[in-house]
Amino acid sequence: MIESWGLALSDYFTADVISLVLRTSLLLFLGIPGIYMLAGWARRTVGRNFNAQRGMIAGKIILYGGLGVISVMILREFGFELGPLLGAAGIIGIAIGFASQTSVSNVISGIFLIAEQPFVVGDVINIGATTGEVMSIDILSIKIRTFDNKFVRIPNETILKSEVTTLTRFPIRRADLMISVAYKEDLQQVKDILLEIASRNPLCLQEPNPLIIFEGFGASAIDLKFAVWAAREDWLTMRNQVYETIKVRFEEEGIEIPFPHISVYAGSETEPLPIHLRGDKGKG
Repeated sequence: MIESWGLALSDYFTADVISLVLRTSLLLFLGIPGIYMLAGWARRTVGRNFNAQRGMIAGKIILYGGLGVISVMILREFGFELGPLLGAAGIIGIAIGFASQTSVSNVISGIFLIAEQPFVVGDVINIGATTGEVMSIDILSIKIRTFDNKFVRIPNETILKSEVTTLTRFPIRRADLMISVAYKEDLQQVKDILLEIASRNPLCLQEPNPLIIFEGFGASAIDLKFAVWAAREDWLTMRNQVYETIKVRFEEEGIEIPFPHISVYAGSETEPLPIHLRGDKGKG
């Protein structure tokens, strides 16, 4: 009985079966980790030489392509005919395409986004009410991390149909600081102080030159726009520093930053509005 079992096992574990198991094991345990390592290397190399988005695309092409090749090789090892499988996959793909037109639209939009590159991974963009850093640009959607650390997914079709502002596209940015001063103030003195503040701040660029634009006569103040340039990585720090310095200098120079107020005029033929001053409640 034992000898018959041994003969049965020897018949089962033939050289061809052992060879099949070895080849399949090599594909699974060496091929797949190798594909992941190659994809990571391509992502880092291309990202370092070009940009992070191209590195991500190169890594995904190698990863998905390599996994597809290994899957085909394993199927062939087990004797599956690829012709009928590819035909069935094509029919299923067409059916899925008709059933999911939105996904197809997102895929096409993603191809346009990758080709046009209005922004890349690492850029800060604004779309609608969402502002954040682009984490990835995929076939169906883009992923954004907002500045309060929220994860936002936006479909590619929405991106293509919407107005998108890339805040980090260029190396420098302009900060438009809105400033109001009282009507009694000397505008030339105000301008001199603002330009001095810009010249003393190391983060403010002197080329392009800072601009002071007269916006108009407000309800209770003269409105000015103080436009100052800075490197994009210093933009927020410079903006805050300049605002703080303006507040301090205006207080030192006695320049009033007015708040909205209303003056009531009753007319020459009208009695003045009665005003009653009341003492503290404790005095009774």
